[in-house]
Amino acid sequence: MHILLVDDEVELTEPLSRVLKREGYAVDVAFDGAVGGQLAMQGSYDLLILDWMLPQQTGLALCQQLRSRGDKTPVLFLTAKDTLDDRVLGLDAGADDYLVKPFELRELLARVRALLRRPPTLASGGQQLQVEDLTLDCVNQLAYRDRRSIELSDKECQLLEYFMRHPGQLLTHSQIHQQVWGEEEKPTSNVLAAQIRLLRRKIEAEGEKILIHTVYKKGYRFGSTPGV
Repeated sequence: MHILLVDDEVELTEPLSRVLKREGYAVDVAFDGAVGGQLAMQGSYDLLILDWMLPQQTGLALCQQLRSRGDKTPVLFLTAKDTLDDRVLGLDAGADDYLVKPFELRELLARVRALLRRPPTLASGGQQLQVEDLTLDCVNQLAYRDRRSIELSDKECQLLEYFMRHPGQLLTHSQIHQQVWGEEEKPTSNVLAAQIRLLRRKIEAEGEKILIHTVYKKGYRFGSTPGV
């Protein structure tokens, strides 16, 4: 599991990062909201731990920005703001949980485990997703691009939804396998490549921008501009 910790208090981030790594998590650390936002949008994380008050960009603004892009990565706020109005504001911004500083380490680790146990948000009822000029209707398994409708199979719809919930992020082969196929099916790399090829044929007509980009030997990135 990969966690992004964004907090400008070095005396907190360094020991907390060490503890999380001892628990078996991979941890990236940022000390301001601008760098944290870049990492959150470029990487593929299972959990974001954000301080509320950050230099450059607040954790609240970062959370709102991610949610507006359709990113459903769980967010845990760490903050000294402890009023009921603050809690409501944080949750309304899209946070999944809220922990007031100072906190007990055991409680933080318990909340981290609880958030990471949540099932993936694939096939959520009734929600339409949009990235650039592509729209996905999850319930009816239809995509729309350039005024044309595109019928999708179950797997194509699940795969496209996963991509559209993480635009601009590098999604590895193993992450895609786990999210779309789960632990039981475990498809081969050839099955994934074939599924990607079928999906590309449907959503990338001649003359349209390429949306699914292959990252050599790593995975795929979704969006009109491929990652570096």
